[in-house]
Amino acid sequence: MQFLIIYSVSSLNLTNEYLSHKCFLNQGKYNSGSDYEDILNILFRRVRTDDYDITGFRYTSKETSPLDSSSVMLQCRGDSYGSNCRTCADTAVTGFLKRCPKNKGGIIWYEQCFLYVTSIDDPMRIPTNYKNTFSMYNPNNVRGDGKLFSKKAVDFFSELTLKVKKPAKYYRVIFYAAGEKKLGKNTLYAMVQCVELTLDCKNCLAWSITKLFENGNIKQGGRVLGMNCEIRYELYPFLRS
Repeated sequence: MQFLIIYSVSSLNLTNEYLSHKCFLNQGKYNSGSDYEDILNILFRRVRTDDYDITGFRYTSKETSPLDSSSVMLQCRGDSYGSNCRTCADTAVTGFLKRCPKNKGGIIWYEQCFLYVTSIDDPMRIPTNYKNTFSMYNPNNVRGDGKLFSKKAVDFFSELTLKVKKPAKYYRVIFYAAGEKKLGKNTLYAMVQCVELTLDCKNCLAWSITKLFENGNIKQGGRVLGMNCEIRYELYPFLRS
């Protein structure tokens, strides 16, 4: 089941602010001191100590038994990599252990990254899905013609989507594009991003763009986040240059 959480957001910065989480209760829990806990802690240490090059991405997995395995995936926002991404990774692991204690699976989002943990799905083979998505909006409505604003915003998102490149075989790339555009007296800032393992990036972004503007109540800022892709726009700068 898809879940939707709407927040009132007037200003966000470059900190690792907690956004949302979901514990996968259907995957069950592990016992303290179990082999599963030991394996998961190994995966978490890998995530916490990665160098995080420009892709800001880490995927790691390990079998806990012939019939059981654990996988952890972390993706940082396109402007957060290196030490910034590593700091968010550490925050995300700590937050997951606190909010989903002993859970074998779940997902947690922060301002600059999200962490996905699972015991039954291999993220390397997960197709695009929209089950774990949510939206956030600036509480203020756009002044003037909201329909015209949304049309121009959608057009700009489409321009950015075209800049997200298809990966070359055997080469790691960053599925991220951002920019700004003058709209009358305002400047629109926007970004689009897909997780490195997403199988259908552009369709995921197209779905998110439609989702963002479906309620007809056009806000001064908004975003849709999920485990496959993310989009966001604001009338103020929110990314590192």
